[in-house]
Parts: sequence; C-alpha cells; structure tokens
Amino acid sequence: MRPLIIDSVLGAIGKRTISVFKTIHNVSTLLNNIAYWTVVSPLRGKRIRFKATVSEIVKAGYNAIPIVTVIAFFVGIILALQSAYQLRKFGAIIYVANLLGVSITRELGPIITAIIVAGRSGSAFAAEIGSMKASEEVDALVTMGINPIRFLVVPKLLALMLMQPALTAIFDLVGIGGGFFLSISLLEITPHRYYTQTINAILVKDLMTGLVKAWAFGVVITCVGAYHGFQVEAGAEEVGLRTTASVVSSIFLVIFFDFFFTTLFYYFL
Repeated sequence: MRPLIIDSVLGAIGKRTISVFKTIHNVSTLLNNIAYWTVVSPLRGKRIRFKATVSEIVKAGYNAIPIVTVIAFFVGIILALQSAYQLRKFGAIIYVANLLGVSITRELGPIITAIIVAGRSGSAFAAEIGSMKASEEVDALVTMGINPIRFLVVPKLLALMLMQPALTAIFDLVGIGGGFFLSISLLEITPHRYYTQTINAILVKDLMTGLVKAWAFGVVITCVGAYHGFQVEAGAEEVGLRTTASVVSSIFLVIFFDFFFTTLFYYFL
C-alpha cells in the first residue's frame, strides 16, 4: 500500500515538474521568436506589416481613449478627495496638487492604464489568436509559408509599444485635470496655485519613470496574450479559459514588473 502512495506522489511531482519545464520552454521559444521577428527580421529585409500595425493601433489605442479618459478623470477626483481628507488635518490642503501629480505620473497612470489595456486588448489578442489556433487557421498560415508570429503578433506588439505610453500620458493629463476640477470647486484652491504646485512637484524623471513602465507593460500584455492564444488546442471552451487566464496573468505580471521598476528607479533615479 505504501509503495503505491509513494509512486503516486512521485508521479504527481514528476508530472508537475515536466509541466513547469514545458511552460518555460514554450515561453522562452515564443519570446525568442517575437524578438527575432520584431528586431532582427526587419534588419534583414523582412518588412513590418505597416497597415496591420496601424489597424492594431486604432483598435488597441485610439478606441481605448474614451474609457481611459473617463476612468482617469474619476481617479483624479477620488485621489484628490482622499488626499484632502488627511491633509486638511495639518492645514496642508495645497499639497493635494503635489501628491496627485507625482502619484499619478509615477504610479497610478501606468498601472491603471495597463490594467485597462490588459482587460480590453490583452484578452482580445488571446481570443483572436486562440480562435485561429482552434480553427486551424494558424496551421494554414504555416502551410502557406507565413510565420504566425510575424503575421499576428508583431503588429500587436508594435501597436502597444507605441500606444501604451500614449494612453498613459492621456491618463496622467486627465487624472491631474480631475484633481484640478475638484480642488478649485470644493477645496477652494485657486487655479494658479494648483498649477504652480503641480509644475513644481512633477519632475522630468517622474514623467519618464511612468512612460518607461508603460512601454514595458505594453510588451508584457502583448506577449502574455499571444502565449495563451497559441496554447489553445481544443475548441471554444478552451479559448474562453485561455482568454481569462491571459487577463489574470497580465495583471499579475504588470504588478510584478511595476514592483521591479519602482525598486530600480528608487535606487538609481
């Protein structure tokens, strides 16, 4: 009886270990192919699909502006209210502008925008590629001599590398505008004082920190969506499961890389 238990335990451990190594191999292979077809291939004469990239820019970037704008405006108002609640006790209500400007540009702008894009575009990437994989369209591309990474992933990656920082900049501007609207209407801060405090508080490195994070988050979201899309083997049910997994994985990795970059910039900037 005991040998059977040991065999089952060791078997479970072995299967789990093989699964982990298989995942690592699949991820590393995908990242290697993405890096090749995005960076090396254009240098060797393989042109980037410009029209497809522009189409992805419109879908992942331009069409996301309304939801990013609305969320940014209310986040700015909420953060200003919460800051004023504490700062009023110390007679430092004017520093709402400082806190709002720095926290949005360095942290909230990049990470909230990334979560929005992960739920909106990252899931769409996984669903699109997964559906093509399930219906054997990806295999058809390979049969015709078309690399699926170059055809499907590279335009999406380039689109998010461009639009993620742009959406983050819009979030920053509108979020600060939301705090400005609340401050001049309810907190009795004059527009000139709020503007002066914000300009004095935000440094160039604060803006660059947020935009670098946003660029990295765009790469992460695209790669995660592509990975889960290419892992689809069965039908529509697995497409749904992989789409959900891509959103969860993207948000987890966004927060992980946010921690990494925040620590890095804290010590070196």
